[in-house]
Amino acid sequence: MIIKPESVMKNAHRTVRIGTRSSPLALWQAEFIRDRLIEEHPGLNVELIKISTAGDRDRNSPLAAVGGQGLFTKEIQRALLDQEVDIAVHSLKDLPTSQPAGLTLGAIPPREQVADALISPKYKTVKQLPQGAKVGTSSLRRKAQLLNLRPDLIVEPIRGNVETRMNKAIEGEMDAVILACAGLNRLGFDQNITEVLEPPAFLPAVGQGALGVECRSDDLGTCQLLMPLNDLNTRASVIAERHLLRLLEGGCMIPLSAWGRVTSDHKFSLSGRVFSLDGQTMVEGEGEGQIENPEALGQKLAEILLKQGAAEILRTSPTGG
Repeated sequence: MIIKPESVMKNAHRTVRIGTRSSPLALWQAEFIRDRLIEEHPGLNVELIKISTAGDRDRNSPLAAVGGQGLFTKEIQRALLDQEVDIAVHSLKDLPTSQPAGLTLGAIPPREQVADALISPKYKTVKQLPQGAKVGTSSLRRKAQLLNLRPDLIVEPIRGNVETRMNKAIEGEMDAVILACAGLNRLGFDQNITEVLEPPAFLPAVGQGALGVECRSDDLGTCQLLMPLNDLNTRASVIAERHLLRLLEGGCMIPLSAWGRVTSDHKFSLSGRVFSLDGQTMVEGEGEGQIENPEALGQKLAEILLKQGAAEILRTSPTGG
């Protein structure tokens, strides 16, 4: 896309409305995008519009019980389609792989740390947790992956914002909780991490650590504004992950982990694992491809996992969490 100088000048003096959830992490992410936009386009006016989602209104039920897909995104996407906002900022791991017609991912900025984090002030690591220790997580993927390593643990669902979940371990209600490193880093809680659960031993969720900035497909001015925020390596990596997920199940919250990356020797790689809910059955695979065609790499790995029995595992695992 060729950006004409006069269109940039026009954009620099308009007001852009960002739709966001009101949680501390969501606001941090929206403010990060706001600051990046102003940095790239001096003089741009940016407003944050807080929007309540279904996931925000029900903070107690396990995610599996309330549906999972789109819980934190649908209302914001609706506001975007209704032109109540111009941009929607999402945690990309919360965004379903099927986007509504008329919306596009205008930018995927550089990714934060992809790893998960254990918070366990008393026991420090997964290995040191005693038999029958109580571990909290909101994710089926984390639950299955943890039980694959430690089937003796008791994994219970927890809800709430990052600080609320973190405090369940700090205050002793749980022996440990597992959260994303990215959220802890962004909110300044990283000092509470007692063990980093990182790839390849512990693979992240699809899109974990990345932000997805949506806009309307026909809003060319906003698409232009977002272009400088895009990181090509991150975009290719998460598109490969999301295409893998789309081909296997179509949801955004199943016991599947995926890790796309450009390696130090410039190879474009994608690793993935599919688990049964109890963690005792797992298939895994890895592939390499061309960064210019990330969907092809996602399809390649999906075929590898399906040949190993991923479809049968997913049929017995409920969507959600």
